[in-house]
Amino acid sequence: MSISTEAELLGMKKASEAVALTLKEMRDHARPGMSTKELDTFGAEVLKAFGAKSAPKLTYGFPGWTCISLNHEVAHGIPSKEKILKEGDLVNIDVSAELEGFWADNGGSFVLGEDLHQHQQLVDASKRILEKAIGQIKGGIKIAEIGRLIETESKKAGYKVIKNLTGHGIGRKLHEEPSEIANYHNPYNHTRFKKDSVVAIETFISTSSTIANTLKDGWTLVGNKGGFVAQHEHTIVVTDAQPLILTEMNGIWN
Repeated sequence: MSISTEAELLGMKKASEAVALTLKEMRDHARPGMSTKELDTFGAEVLKAFGAKSAPKLTYGFPGWTCISLNHEVAHGIPSKEKILKEGDLVNIDVSAELEGFWADNGGSFVLGEDLHQHQQLVDASKRILEKAIGQIKGGIKIAEIGRLIETESKKAGYKVIKNLTGHGIGRKLHEEPSEIANYHNPYNHTRFKKDSVVAIETFISTSSTIANTLKDGWTLVGNKGGFVAQHEHTIVVTDAQPLILTEMNGIWN
């Protein structure tokens, strides 16, 4: 969507606060021995307290309030009583929701407890690259150039990017135009960021894979060549200068 009134900006801020604080509280609540279903139920209660509704549940009938992906899972992990969090796990939580007609999206990967399996470097690279990418976004900048930056910074750090998962426009629906804000340089994409538009920018930084494939459950994504992926995401408003980061209170850069 494009922000044209103060009421629209306020609506987006409220929806973004709901998803951002839900993500932060879920991350803080996560403990070894807890199932991902328990963590999702906790997140559902936080969203409900804001009056927000799960976007993937509303839009796609997703079997959970939030997406929680563990270790080799890239994205869209289904919360389950059988998936038990362990010390050192690479955990990704993606929270998107609708509130009073406005939609916002954010996510973040983190290491649970002690970094037993050396995932922190990957997580830190994803955070850093997202921050650098968002810092370069303003009206008139080619979307493909932000993709080039993400891919270049990933290679510098010794990583790859997942090419078939992208950021996207958001606001009045979960996914809007521009439909593809890729993590790599697509020379055929001549679209530019527009001032006052709302977009969800996300990284998918990978140790081994470049494509995410869907498992038999119809939701969970895993890399085509295995390995691990870290994802971080903010909903932002594009300006003529630095973007307005609507989900900044999620603390993924802390």
